[in-house]
Amino acid sequence: MILPIVAYGTPVLKKRCNNILADFKDLNQLIKNMWETMYAASGVGLAAPQIGLSIRLFIVDTSPFSNDENLSIEEKNSLSNFKEVFINPTLTPLTEKLNTFNEGCLSIPDIREDIVRENEILIEYFDENFKKKKLKLNGLRARVVQHEYDHIEGILFTDKLSSFKKRLIKTKLNNISKGKVSSDYLMSFYDLKK
Repeated sequence: MILPIVAYGTPVLKKRCNNILADFKDLNQLIKNMWETMYAASGVGLAAPQIGLSIRLFIVDTSPFSNDENLSIEEKNSLSNFKEVFINPTLTPLTEKLNTFNEGCLSIPDIREDIVRENEILIEYFDENFKKKKLKLNGLRARVVQHEYDHIEGILFTDKLSSFKKRLIKTKLNNISKGKVSSDYLMSFYDLKK
């Protein structure tokens, strides 16, 4: 089932999420719904807070990036085969090398900005079967994982912008939070009157 993606301004997007247990109710169905929702919105990642759940769960499928003409064959292959479920992850930067990439977010439609992130990370997590895993990632795979990991920490990519950049997009962000935005996927907006 395709779920609505919650928009910027919804409080769940700013909360640090809670770990879950292997017996989390209807976990497999939730993950299936998240895949359907992400693909319907043409995303490469989706975190549970983006569908209104404050739990440490996100999914990633970087295969759409594998069509980028500017990438090496090796990087295209690594991106085309990277589809993963991350439950209760912990993330550690591995180098001091940073890179910049133009990011967007399904919860913040029509805004894209250059964001600086670590180039190489180690992530430890449980997969959908609650099997413990550990991955070293770099490049775009590391970037997508860091973006989604930030979601479960209550951090949005716009939080990483300079105060000057934030002022430039403030009106757009306010409009998103008020539901004054169009998207080609199902969205949910926080009711400010609550």
